[in-house]
Amino acid sequence: MAGLSSFVKSWLIIRNISLGLTVNKRQFIYRFRRKYLRRNIMTTPAFQHGDYEWQDPKSEDEVVNITFVNRDGKKIPVRGKIGDNILYLAHRYEIELEGACEASLACSTCHVYVDDEYIEKLPEPLEEEEDMLDLAVFLRNNSRLGCQIILTKELDGLTLRLPQATRNFYVDGHVPKPH
Repeated sequence: MAGLSSFVKSWLIIRNISLGLTVNKRQFIYRFRRKYLRRNIMTTPAFQHGDYEWQDPKSEDEVVNITFVNRDGKKIPVRGKIGDNILYLAHRYEIELEGACEASLACSTCHVYVDDEYIEKLPEPLEEEEDMLDLAVFLRNNSRLGCQIILTKELDGLTLRLPQATRNFYVDGHVPKPH
């Protein structure tokens, strides 16, 4: 506190000289400590990107069953929940959906093909999503970005196919891990 008291004294002297005021030292110290030395303690847990998708459904009413079809044609059933983001859900189940921009609509590496019967159940893509899809290789009419698909109960039974390649995927076979 020695540094604090010398700071307070210096400040008081400078303030008194420049403003020609007298200041109650006790009042100033109280206000200074209250304003600048207050500690902000958060008691709620902090969530990182995709933390919601790592939680299991709380009830069977929340469950949304979807199927990923990987590049080899293997079907991978996934048990998601209402509100899950497809990109982070794929990361949870170790499906090779890269997501280089971490769902910020800055790449096309989470490009997927949506079953035709479910394409109308999804909201219309944003202009930004369409711009990123223009960069995707092997684009089709049913192409969407996985990071922009949020699960709802009416998407139960959805099948998503992964394209044969994405623009950012490594050529040497290295599979990047989610951040």
